[in-house]
Amino acid sequence: MLHYIIQIIAFQAIFLLVYDLFLKHETFFNCNRLYLLATAIGSIVLPFIKLDMLKGVAPKDFVIQLPEVIIGELSPVTALDAEIALQAGIVLDQASTPLWQVIVMIGVFLSMGVFVFKLLKLYWMKYQNPKRWKGNVLIVKILRSNAAFSFFNTVFLGEHISKNEQQTILKHELIHVEEKHTIDLLFFEVLRVLLWFNPLVYMYQNRIKTLHEYVADAKAIQQNGKKDYYKSLLNQVFETNNISFTNTFFNKSLIKKRIIMLQKTKSRQTKLLKYALIIPIVFGMLFYISCEKEALNNIEKEAVNLEQYAYSMPLKGGMTDAIKETHKIYEDFLKSNPDYVSWGEANPEEGRMNYSIHHKSEQVPEGYDEVGVTSPDGQSYKMYLNFKFFGETAGEVDEVQELNPRDYDNESEVPFKVIDEVPTLAECENLTDNVERKKCFSNTINKFVAKNFNTDLANTLGVNGKQRIFVLFKIDESGSISEIKARAAHPELEDEAKRVIRLLPQFIPGKHNGKAVTVPYSLPIVFNIQP
Repeated sequence: MLHYIIQIIAFQAIFLLVYDLFLKHETFFNCNRLYLLATAIGSIVLPFIKLDMLKGVAPKDFVIQLPEVIIGELSPVTALDAEIALQAGIVLDQASTPLWQVIVMIGVFLSMGVFVFKLLKLYWMKYQNPKRWKGNVLIVKILRSNAAFSFFNTVFLGEHISKNEQQTILKHELIHVEEKHTIDLLFFEVLRVLLWFNPLVYMYQNRIKTLHEYVADAKAIQQNGKKDYYKSLLNQVFETNNISFTNTFFNKSLIKKRIIMLQKTKSRQTKLLKYALIIPIVFGMLFYISCEKEALNNIEKEAVNLEQYAYSMPLKGGMTDAIKETHKIYEDFLKSNPDYVSWGEANPEEGRMNYSIHHKSEQVPEGYDEVGVTSPDGQSYKMYLNFKFFGETAGEVDEVQELNPRDYDNESEVPFKVIDEVPTLAECENLTDNVERKKCFSNTINKFVAKNFNTDLANTLGVNGKQRIFVLFKIDESGSISEIKARAAHPELEDEAKRVIRLLPQFIPGKHNGKAVTVPYSLPIVFNIQP
């Protein structure tokens, strides 16, 4: 966010410099108005534009949410009806919002308050003073005042302004109404609220207000003549209105500039070529935006030998002391280098888990899911895990639900979704409806795991937020638990999940076509550590 704000300010500074040096003194008022509006919008939009032809590689971040339902490895396997949520009520330091962001947000709220106050003041002035309609324009007579300004289709005129001058001023303000200048000013007023700390926004608004006066003056003198118009401007010193999004006729700081511009000879058409300056400027900005990230990434990649941090460990047996030492070096690098992320790939054929470090701009392979890891000291890093170890992904749930029970008539292993009689525990045995037995089975498993899971692990693992654990196991023909597998961001969580599943009591085996069969399950556990 900070980098984006800096880019906005830098682009606006360049655009305003071009305007002040080459365009401000020309009489192409409508072109200048378009330039100020377009460049103000462009400075906000350009940082998001990246052209493929201007950079070697288009880095793209893929953020994949962890699946709520996992389909098991033994095709096809259906997850339990609900994932298990474990709550650990320990206190961990979370990364606090940076102070500068807090200050920016406070400033936005205060600026919004000032903006609303100005609007209320304007509408209060509108309804408290006498008014009349002239066509579709509402003219408000401000009592005890000689101010003159407009807001949308409302023109405010002070009662102390002489009748002769009122006609000249009214024609001037009606041009503001016709040209819809209020919309321009409100646009910059919104920018002032959001970017209150950026002085260039105030400069933009000041220049567009000056330009509005030039436009209105140029059209007004065609109706009144220069002599009478100068007299209206110089006749006396009038009070001004301080509302920044109204078009004020009597602004002492502008009167001299307006008179000078009225005396100026109309700019030659050839000077329109000055606007062509915007083409190389915008192209240069796009080139910078598109290439900056890739260039920095390439420098970082060349400077860091990431292979030295890669390591692997067996899927079973946990970490050895040597692996723990390597893992610590691996984690220390990730914590101190936020531009890098971890990839973890489960390889069941080799029986190993492979870990490596990659730049965050590198495209994550399909099938990897994002996991956040945070230490007690507040440091964190991103990790992408390959959960294909568990078989199908959550996106294929609908397909799996279309299973045909007859496809498993001669099988010794039948999915939970289609089995005739699901495995049961003692508390579910008396239920005759298979749907109710499934629901009872799932609820019982959930309660058992939630009760027996060691939530004190949160104190030693240094994690917070949601930690997902995926467990795959089978209930065989005898009702015993077998072939337990688990995957999580930390090996300790995997071991704990396996331990709890091993504690499950003996089941009454499931039956299909009257014979006992093995039933595979995939159980997602959410270990939610509350700060």
